[in-house]
Amino acid sequence: MRIHIICAARPNFMKVAPLYHALKNETWAQPVIVHTGQHYDLNLSDAIFKDLGLPKPDIHLGVGSGTHAEQTGQVMIAYEKVLMEEQPDMVIVVGDVNSTVACTLAASKISYPVNNGQRTTDNRHGRRPLIAHLEAGLRSFDRTMPEEINRLVTDVIADILWTPSQDAVENLISEGIASDKIHFVGNIMIDSLEMLRDKIEKRAVYKEFDLKPKSFGLVTLHRPSNVDNPDILKNLCNILVRISNKIPLVFPVHPRTMKNLEQHNLWPILNNSPNLLLPEPLSYIRFMNMLFNCRLAITDSGGIQEETTYLGIPCLTLRPNTERPITITQGTNQLCDVNNLMEKFHDILSTPVNLHEPIKYWDGKTAIRIVALLKALNPEPFFEIDIIRFHVIN
Repeated sequence: MRIHIICAARPNFMKVAPLYHALKNETWAQPVIVHTGQHYDLNLSDAIFKDLGLPKPDIHLGVGSGTHAEQTGQVMIAYEKVLMEEQPDMVIVVGDVNSTVACTLAASKISYPVNNGQRTTDNRHGRRPLIAHLEAGLRSFDRTMPEEINRLVTDVIADILWTPSQDAVENLISEGIASDKIHFVGNIMIDSLEMLRDKIEKRAVYKEFDLKPKSFGLVTLHRPSNVDNPDILKNLCNILVRISNKIPLVFPVHPRTMKNLEQHNLWPILNNSPNLLLPEPLSYIRFMNMLFNCRLAITDSGGIQEETTYLGIPCLTLRPNTERPITITQGTNQLCDVNNLMEKFHDILSTPVNLHEPIKYWDGKTAIRIVALLKALNPEPFFEIDIIRFHVIN
């Protein structure tokens, strides 16, 4: 079974690594890493691959940056050519970035050569790969977010939907998705964390900043809603400076954020604050060591909401909504904005962490469950495209 595993951005890498390693150990599977190039910064890509024990991508589309339409279109064009050449049996897409929906669309419309060797653009007369979406069913219910559109489109088209939590299952069912396409497998981000826990815990990256465990906050910001508007970004910079006067903050600056800080002459606000530490983006192990040891996190990232919940670390998410509400109802996450960030920060410092019961299947065994499901696929009708027939033995 030739399986393309699509990755594009930093969170994707942590999601594909456990699954790649699990499939690599199977004699029936040939996992192929396809890197679209959506993140091309060294620390956001190559160094993280090394941390996760991943080989260099088998295929690199080299797409790079651009508008949403440009990026999505370029990935579709580049990946369609790869599909026709490679003809994988399965395409696994992860997360909710532009490359996720682009590769899903390309794979759903492709048609491999039929018996006479002629290619056709009408897949009713040919065959295409089975498409699986890892981390399916997450919803913010905010269609102004590009990621929400990517999630919705991908989940409608994909043949198999692997969900990280029970609320994701309920979202898909409420949207009319057939229940036999949905499989609750758990949170694969936790697989990566547990896979590398020993290496993470052996590091002491905080010492490089002259910090002690639980004495600092960790900040990540990259979403357009926070960093593209100069007024919002300026307000956030000023608030972070105020918070850093209470507790040191480590803020590895994302390339997108750095570009906007420099463009709007906001970099000096942060750079001139002695308690705001501004390293370049950190590799996975180094960043996770900082996360393990921080007092709290301030972020707009989806993955950090999950990781802090799993680790029992308070998290303030600078967003009006989240596609991971379970991190609020059963975790340590709180939504906030520039108007109440300072207040919620003070609440965290004065309030003990309220730990909840572990979330089901957030246990480091998601990749194992996925491999078991793939083993159960009936190979005989695998390529029948008129009616995709895959039978999973529960």
